[in-house]
Amino acid sequence: MIPLRDVIPSRTTPGVTITLIVLNVAIYLLQLLLTDQDRDAFLIGFGLVPAHFSMLNAFTAMFVHGGLAHLGGNMLFLWIFGDNVEDRLGHGRFIAFYLMCGFAAAIAQTALNPNSLVPMVGASGAIAGVMGAYLVLYPHSRVLMLFPFPVFLFELPAVVFLAIWFLVQFLNGINQLPIFERNAISGGVAFWAHVMGFVVGLILVVFMKRPERTKVEWWDTVT
Repeated sequence: MIPLRDVIPSRTTPGVTITLIVLNVAIYLLQLLLTDQDRDAFLIGFGLVPAHFSMLNAFTAMFVHGGLAHLGGNMLFLWIFGDNVEDRLGHGRFIAFYLMCGFAAAIAQTALNPNSLVPMVGASGAIAGVMGAYLVLYPHSRVLMLFPFPVFLFELPAVVFLAIWFLVQFLNGINQLPIFERNAISGGVAFWAHVMGFVVGLILVVFMKRPERTKVEWWDTVT
């Protein structure tokens, strides 16, 4: 199943969300101009290597992606859920929220495997936080889904979609724990970064949402 859009229109221009998407795409295009050797060096230099953890790299790693599918999936989820969360938090609070979720996600994954020399890259931890915030802010929303084989469209309650997504990340994260290392099937996906980002987003949004921004009555505005 592939999410295409939600049913809630944004009442403000999601400038931060758009900027984040543009930056991520621009950095990926820059990576494509590099040679294979230079690209590997770029990933190591700007990704987060747990064995050499630094807050600077935890920040830069949020804007580096390992492939087109990695980038495309992250930016699709950011576009679907980010505009509405930005709408309720405001632009300044949203960028602070996004970065805090990303940092928490990076710390969680580093704690799981602190001696790893494999660079962690991608915005998925921060975006997971946005998804957690969306669940709190818009529990009655729906998401338009594409089922590819056979092709058909249908709407799914956002709470169901997000709960399934979180459960998949959590179960794969359990499989990634050291006690299951021999049976690990998760590859290089930082599942605990996703889990932590989502949980931190659930909590942070309660304190960071702007009370003066009234609840969007989406059933009155969507036909």
